[in-house]
Amino acid sequence: MYWLFKPYNVLNFKDMNDISLSSNWLSLGSRFWFFFAFLIYSINNIYGQNSLTSDIKQAVIIQRLDQPVNFNGVPDEPAWNSISPFQMIMFSPVFGKEPTETTETRIAYDNDNLYVGVKLLCQDPSMIRSTSFKRDYTGGNCDWFMLILDTYNDKENAFVFATTPDALRWDANILKDANVDQDQSPFNRSWNSFWDVKTKVGNDGWTLEMRIPLSSLRFQEVNGEVKMGLINLRWIPAKNETDVYPAIPPNWGRVSFLKPSQAQEVILRDVKAVRPLYVAPYALAGYERRYELKGDNTSYQRIDKPAFEAGLDLKYGLSSNMILDLTVNTDFAQIEADDQQINLTRFSLYFPEKRTFFLERASIFDFTMGGTNNLFYSRRIGLSNYGDPIRIYGGARIIGRMGKWDIGLLDMQTAPLWKKSSMGVQEQVMPSENFGVLRIRRQVLNENSYIGIMLTNRIGVNGTFNTAYGIDGLIRFFGEDYLDLKLSQTFENGVKNHNASQPTKLMLTWERRSKKGLGYFLGYAQSGINYNPGIGFEMLDNYTVISGVLRYGWLPGESSKLYSHTILNDFVYRTNIDNGSLLTLTNTTSWSFQTKSQYSGSFNMAYNIENLRDTLKICESEVVVPPGRYKFISLKGSIVTPPSKSFYTMIMTDAGQYFDGMRISVHMEPTWNVSKHFEIGGTYNFDWVTFKTKNQEMVNHIAGIKVLYMLDTRLSFSAFVQYNTAVHGIISNFRFKYNPKEGTDLYLVYNEGRNTDLGREIPHLPAYNSRAVMVKYTYTFTYNMVKRSSAL
Repeated sequence: MYWLFKPYNVLNFKDMNDISLSSNWLSLGSRFWFFFAFLIYSINNIYGQNSLTSDIKQAVIIQRLDQPVNFNGVPDEPAWNSISPFQMIMFSPVFGKEPTETTETRIAYDNDNLYVGVKLLCQDPSMIRSTSFKRDYTGGNCDWFMLILDTYNDKENAFVFATTPDALRWDANILKDANVDQDQSPFNRSWNSFWDVKTKVGNDGWTLEMRIPLSSLRFQEVNGEVKMGLINLRWIPAKNETDVYPAIPPNWGRVSFLKPSQAQEVILRDVKAVRPLYVAPYALAGYERRYELKGDNTSYQRIDKPAFEAGLDLKYGLSSNMILDLTVNTDFAQIEADDQQINLTRFSLYFPEKRTFFLERASIFDFTMGGTNNLFYSRRIGLSNYGDPIRIYGGARIIGRMGKWDIGLLDMQTAPLWKKSSMGVQEQVMPSENFGVLRIRRQVLNENSYIGIMLTNRIGVNGTFNTAYGIDGLIRFFGEDYLDLKLSQTFENGVKNHNASQPTKLMLTWERRSKKGLGYFLGYAQSGINYNPGIGFEMLDNYTVISGVLRYGWLPGESSKLYSHTILNDFVYRTNIDNGSLLTLTNTTSWSFQTKSQYSGSFNMAYNIENLRDTLKICESEVVVPPGRYKFISLKGSIVTPPSKSFYTMIMTDAGQYFDGMRISVHMEPTWNVSKHFEIGGTYNFDWVTFKTKNQEMVNHIAGIKVLYMLDTRLSFSAFVQYNTAVHGIISNFRFKYNPKEGTDLYLVYNEGRNTDLGREIPHLPAYNSRAVMVKYTYTFTYNMVKRSSAL
């Protein structure tokens, strides 16, 4: 791989300015690594390998099918009847009670597939709900059955396969043992796999059968056995009831039942490794019309550009536990656009990854440095800092697990990015670049702890480079107490470092993760003035921070209308790293809750001190906050109505003092499932900022509407239109999708960016900036070492 060797030619210590500095940063890394190794050794001697054996459940043997089953959605053959079902227990509204409805879940396998047969009995079948045909629909107003598989049994990652009475398919990737904050998702919904499901609704409930090819799963065999983690889940919206197997308590909050670390271990014996090969060529044709300012700045000229593209994605199983992804002339035309946001802070906005190529077991590449900060952020590849798409010539990605080792390797090459200057001349704003990432982790001490390293490299054909390395470890000491340590350094051309701390970031945290009873978090981090991960994400630069959280959570029990609630105090103290002066101080007190009828919400009050060195410009307006120290109090609140209803909504507010002015912000996301064929939703953001002493005011609205029509689970039409007053523009996206079977997709997409105030600039703006229509067709062929080549 080019990036593994080229850095040693361009990354010489003359570029880093002197040999003494190189010895400094190497010495710092060595000292950290020595300290870390000594810490691991000490903990191992004190607690031993069996310090957490009380958490281990005895493994259950999954039966091999001794006769075929008829895959028709009804598990009633003799082969099913000979298998003992898993017994569920109520998770909510009252944990530990017997479920009000009976669920019989049976799991078996043969040489090719894992089979799941479920009978979901219902005393009153009229209560069964199915409100959508949309692929990957996540609404809570459907009856659901969910299978969660930790296929590597690593207690951190898992695949989710879920369905409804209409055989809707929903799959996702669980990351980080679902250890997320209240406003984050515990999984990535954009991940898809190859599997089938059939269902049938009857007079006594509904039944289902899932068929998941073993070639779609990643696992490792030890002495003829494959050990996985298993969780089964049933959601009954008519009763706001969740049933789960095994008996996972709600100690970690609303996502407790998604935690792979709490899964039941199961064993499959004599499973033959199948090395699948998926080849997915695509063809794309389209037409784009856009307007660009002429070189003399007097008017706009129209540019028409037809598009004809072809490319290829390939997925190959190097073994049962290693997978290779290749991509040539990568296209992400079908990916949904990011919702527009107004940034009223001095922190960078973070947008999640949605591109399928980067998603499978993405947590292997995770190197979180606090909040959304990360040494690797895949959206740096193929997207500019302003969201402009950049052609990806191609690349490769290898991920897998060998024993207790997680391994990830990525290499991609992008095209240069050209833009027209104000003089009308095409200029190269970004060169063709090579992106490389290597990630290695190993479980130590226990199944919830690891140590690891990461290397990233970003090299331009013009000689620019950015190289970073990181050393990290997560250690579970006892119970729910974790120690997290990370050290990272970066080096790039043209940057002169005068000491080892300037290109360095360090983070240490101690956390008790339980949401029941007492929980806490204490952390310290510092980011040097020259620390700049070229393929990473930094919310803020050049700071030190001390943060702490103290919380207490209750599960009131059967007699209360509340299912859970928590009080919390969060303290964050940031300083400028160069002189130690105050950057920000925030102390937040909050209360969050969830009711047994599925209402949830939070309320908090924050005391803020902001010390601005530079002028802060508010959005695209002329409103500014001058340098100085500001003290103010802000209030936040959120409410989410029960998702088990056909109409539900989320409302978030942020109001109160804002520097030396006032602020009111409101965010709303209503959704209405009119029927299983038709869904309508919307987004609305309102921001009002006023500074009476300066006679300045900013008012902004972002309003969007989403419409989805689904003929069935294969054919759908969606529309998204959003208006933003800050930029006086409307963006529109219309998409037709035909998905007759997994891996075969036909898209027809229309995008438009329209201006609403043509006279706000001289020369006057065109009616629209761009229009594009495109058609894309993808067809996936599959081959494995057992079966002959076939098409999906």
